[in-house]
Amino acid sequence: MVDTDVLVVGAGPTGLTLGCALRLHDVSVQVIDRADSPAQTSRANFLHARGSEVLDRLGALGTLPDEALRAMRITTYLGDRPLATLEFGDPGMQTAAPPMVSQAKVEAALRGRLNELGVAPEWGRGLAALEQDGATVTAQLTDGTTVRARWLVGCDGTSSTTRTLAGIGFPGIQLTERFLLGDLHLDWDLDRGGTSGWIHPDGVVGAMPMPDTTGRNDLWRLFAYDPSYPGKTGDSEILDRFRQIVPARTGRNVHIGDAEWLSVFTVHRRLADTYRRGRVLIAGDAAHAHSPFGGQGMLTGIGDAEKLGFKLALVVHELATDALLDTYEAERRPLATEVLRGTSAVTRINIASNPIARVLRDHVAPRLFNLAALQRWATYTASQLWVSYRKGPLGGAGHRKPRPGDRIADIACGRTDGGRSRLHHELGGHWAVLIPAGTSPDIDIDIEEARQRLGGHLRALTYDGQQLMLVRPDAHLAWTGRSGDVPGLMAWLTAALESGRTR
Repeated sequence: MVDTDVLVVGAGPTGLTLGCALRLHDVSVQVIDRADSPAQTSRANFLHARGSEVLDRLGALGTLPDEALRAMRITTYLGDRPLATLEFGDPGMQTAAPPMVSQAKVEAALRGRLNELGVAPEWGRGLAALEQDGATVTAQLTDGTTVRARWLVGCDGTSSTTRTLAGIGFPGIQLTERFLLGDLHLDWDLDRGGTSGWIHPDGVVGAMPMPDTTGRNDLWRLFAYDPSYPGKTGDSEILDRFRQIVPARTGRNVHIGDAEWLSVFTVHRRLADTYRRGRVLIAGDAAHAHSPFGGQGMLTGIGDAEKLGFKLALVVHELATDALLDTYEAERRPLATEVLRGTSAVTRINIASNPIARVLRDHVAPRLFNLAALQRWATYTASQLWVSYRKGPLGGAGHRKPRPGDRIADIACGRTDGGRSRLHHELGGHWAVLIPAGTSPDIDIDIEEARQRLGGHLRALTYDGQQLMLVRPDAHLAWTGRSGDVPGLMAWLTAALESGRTR
């Protein structure tokens, strides 16, 4: 007898996303967190396009776009001289400026959706110990209670207790010395239409506008590289240090008022040896530690959770063997490796100390980033809309695009009742079969076996195309074939659900 199908450890963005994804697939879930209450402050404050898509599919996006600021540009200064302005947004690539919204608000939106799905995070209950056998995981919690689950997923951050107890290694390196970080009320004449950064021999300084609920419209996220700063100090010392270095390094007349929160951090690059040990899995920062440059950490964790959610649901419902779970790591760990490589490179550029690196940063890079083509590339790269799993065990090759593993855009489609819709709206908790318009209506009867193989979580939709396509709940193409090739679709499903491999 188990208490829940899945015990999720950690009620941050990754854990909450996973909880929502599992509930949409009718999986029982408990979400626990050792903190006494939800966090009110956070480091993450960008919700790139992929993250918005995931939250929208889960029904958790809500009013976040209306509550956010639009970071339309990043301007880099050397002293008081602008070096480069990076403009975000390219409608041709279906990307836009990433909304600036705090992680705390993202978590609140996800908690609200999880509550609608019948689950509330349990605060003050952390993981203390775990044991697993061939069928269950028994978790001892910090409040002295025990939870027995079929599966346990650690979404408990870079210092993950789950990862440690499961014996999963987390190798990596420290990339920087200390950064100062904080949300502060500032009185200065800086444009709130974008983010600004100043290159200085003593360390880079950055400032980005933050949504301000006080009505003062003067809240900014500040960060400053300060390698000589001592580690263990209080908020007053951090605030005093900001008041010293921000005017000195930016050359601007600024009055720094009170702070909403303050912190000191160092940047590490780490990647877990594996994402699974038996019936224990990890996701988000528990699996990979990123530099905050580029806003990729929360985005990557949310993506992990959506991918794991629909695969774990099939295993829980005994519709797939646990070999399917191995495709979670096979798809997501290479992506984390690539993201780590990119964010680490940006970090090294920002803190460059040797003369050659400084010349590249201060003189070569600005010219490149003023090019429109590079600005479009930067927007698209940060969005993670480019992510494909075609090289993974569920992917596929071929000359025709899209290929299995590729993301499918939010195309217009029709429901079997005659109504019009959008693909991503139909995917929340469901797979989809895209049927070429004009195909015999009997196709819905033909795919009934596929619907049963997926626990009923399959929707038949018509679209303006030539191929029959099976789309996963994460909006990636699973399989494609000629119109009416239901046997080919079933063969793919059988291979994926039974062996976790389709080629």
